[in-house]
Amino acid sequence: MTQDGELDALVRQRIRGLRVARGWTLDELAARAYLTPSTLSRIETGHRRIALDQLAPIARALGTTLDQLVESGRDEDVVIRPHHDDARGMTTWLLNREGTPTGMTVAKLRVDRPVPADLRVHPGRDWFVVLSGTVTLRLADRTITVKTGEAAEFSTMVPHAFGSAGGPAEVLCILDHEGERSHLRPA
Repeated sequence: MTQDGELDALVRQRIRGLRVARGWTLDELAARAYLTPSTLSRIETGHRRIALDQLAPIARALGTTLDQLVESGRDEDVVIRPHHDDARGMTTWLLNREGTPTGMTVAKLRVDRPVPADLRVHPGRDWFVVLSGTVTLRLADRTITVKTGEAAEFSTMVPHAFGSAGGPAEVLCILDHEGERSHLRPA
């Protein structure tokens, strides 16, 4: 099967799978997508070519986007491998792929360093939850201790830095583009 044929089959499978997951009959999805049940059935089974003017209303009716419906099903490597940065005392697992439409980066960090002396500023907001250990967060003149199970959220226009306290700490964080550049890339 060609790559186009594989994608075509995957799109049909997604349409049917999303319809069934919602508990909808062909009639219900067809009505929501302004198609006939016969047309929708032939689309799902591969007996009719899928046209863009049909695909957009189907995606909308299913509560998804056209991009998600037609994205490639090829995930060559689904394993997320850690990136060790000994100089910064951090190990990073990027939990979403580059080019994710949200513009946010989700990462798990293992922090093995105390709070750095220099504080950084960048546009946006940072959010993290401590999975294990304790994190010391410096926000300008304030020093805040964030323990396992606690979370922090703050404006990144405030000079800030974070590090572990009393041993390694693991955090799950959400960063915008500027936060990713500031916290996950070498200085």
